[in-house]
Amino acid sequence: MIQFQNEHLTVFQSALYQTTSAVIQTEKAMIITDPNWLPHEVEAIKVFVESRIGNRQLYVLFTHSDFDHIIAAGAFPQAIKIASAAFVDLVDKEKALNDIKDFDAQYYITRDYPIIYPTIDIVIRQDGQREVLGDIACSFYLAPGHTEDGIFTFVEPLGILLVGDYLSNVEFPLVNNLLAYESTLQKAKSLLEQFGVQALVPGHGQTTTDTLEMENRIEESLDYLIKLQQGMNQEQALEARYSFYRSLKALHEANKQVL
Repeated sequence: MIQFQNEHLTVFQSALYQTTSAVIQTEKAMIITDPNWLPHEVEAIKVFVESRIGNRQLYVLFTHSDFDHIIAAGAFPQAIKIASAAFVDLVDKEKALNDIKDFDAQYYITRDYPIIYPTIDIVIRQDGQREVLGDIACSFYLAPGHTEDGIFTFVEPLGILLVGDYLSNVEFPLVNNLLAYESTLQKAKSLLEQFGVQALVPGHGQTTTDTLEMENRIEESLDYLIKLQQGMNQEQALEARYSFYRSLKALHEANKQVL
C-alpha cells in the first residue's frame, strides 16, 4: 500500500514489518529504494513505475544488504543500481540469497523475476560523495552499525533523507556494531542540522515530515544505546513504547550479546 505521497515522493509499505520502498520522481529520473517484499507488492511498485517512467532514467538504490532489502533486485534489470562499496564487497553474498530462498520456500512463494545479488553500477565509497542522477543531485553518507554496508542518501533539491534501517518509529536500534551505530546516529543528527530535511524515510515504519519527530527518533535511539551499555532494564519501557515488542524481544536480547 502507499503510506505517503506528495509531488515527488511516493512511499510504498509492505504488510511485512512495515518495510518501505520509496519512489522518487523528477523530470528526468526515477529512483526506487529497496523494492520489497511480497510478489504482489513488488508488482504494484513495478506497475507504478512503468506507468510513469516515460523517458526518465531508472535507478534502484540499496540502503544495505539485508535480504528483505534486496529481495526484488532482479525485478528491475534495466535500472542503474547504487549501493556502498561494503555492499559490493560483502563476503557472504550467498547468505543473503539463501535467506530469500528460505523465506520463499517457507511460505510457498514464487516470483516472476530471478533471485540475484545485484551488480552495482554506482559505488558509494565515502561520506559526502555526490552523484547526479538524471536531473537530480544526491549526496551519500556511509552508515554502518546496523550492518557494515549501510548508506544514507540525501536527495538535495527535494530535501528527502533516506536512512534505511535507522530512525524507525516501530523498531528500536538493531545493532551489528555498537560504536559504529552511535557514530551513524551522530551523523544523522549532523545531517539534520546541516540540511533542510523535509521528509525522512526509514526502512521500516512511517515517513515523517516533522523535524521535531526526526530529532526525537535520533535521541530515542541514542537513549536506547546508552541504557543498553549501562545494563539498565528497558523491558517495561520498550514494551510500552513499541507495539510489536513481542516479536522484537529476541532482537533486544541479541543487542545485549553484541554489547
